[in-house]
Amino acid sequence: MLTPCDKSAQSGFSLIELMIGIAILAILASVAAPSFQVWLQNSQIRNAAESIVNGLQRARSEAVGRNTNMEFVLIGNDSSWVVRVAKGTVIEQRSSGEGSRNVTATPTPGTSNTVTYNSFGSILAINPVDGTAPFTRVDVDSAVLPAAESQELRITLGVGGNIRMCDPNVSPPNPRAC
Repeated sequence: MLTPCDKSAQSGFSLIELMIGIAILAILASVAAPSFQVWLQNSQIRNAAESIVNGLQRARSEAVGRNTNMEFVLIGNDSSWVVRVAKGTVIEQRSSGEGSRNVTATPTPGTSNTVTYNSFGSILAINPVDGTAPFTRVDVDSAVLPAAESQELRITLGVGGNIRMCDPNVSPPNPRAC
C-alpha cells in the first residue's frame, strides 16, 4: 500500500531548490561578467596586432615574389589596413570591424601611415609616394579599457624588413619584452 508521506519514493527538485540554484548561478554570472568583458577586449587587441603583423608579412612576401615595390597602409586610427602594389592594385585589405572594433593602432612616427617594401623585402627609407619616412612601430591598444586593464601590444619594424610583436609592459629578461 502506498503512503502519501513516503519521502524515500520522491525524486527531482522542489521549486524552492530550483530557485535557490538559479539565484546562485545568477550571482556567479554577475561576478564573472566584468572579467569576461576585459578578456574579450584584450582578445581584440591581440587579434588586431596579429592582423597587422600578417598584413606586413604579406606585403613583404608579395614584394619579393612579384619583384616590385609593395605598400602596407594603415587606414585611420583603427586597425584597418591595405596591402597594394605601390600606387596601384589592392592585393588584400582588412577592416577593423573584423574582430577588433574597439582597438586603436597608432604608428610612430605619426607623420606616415605607410611602409614600402622593395623587391628584396627591405623597407625603403623614404616612401616614394609621399616622400615621408615609414613608420617603425605600431602601438595597439584598447579604446574602451582603462590602461591598468588593457594589455597593450607593440609591433616593431627593423630596417631589413623584419617584424616583431612584443609587450611594452614586460621587463627585459622576458622574451616578450620590447
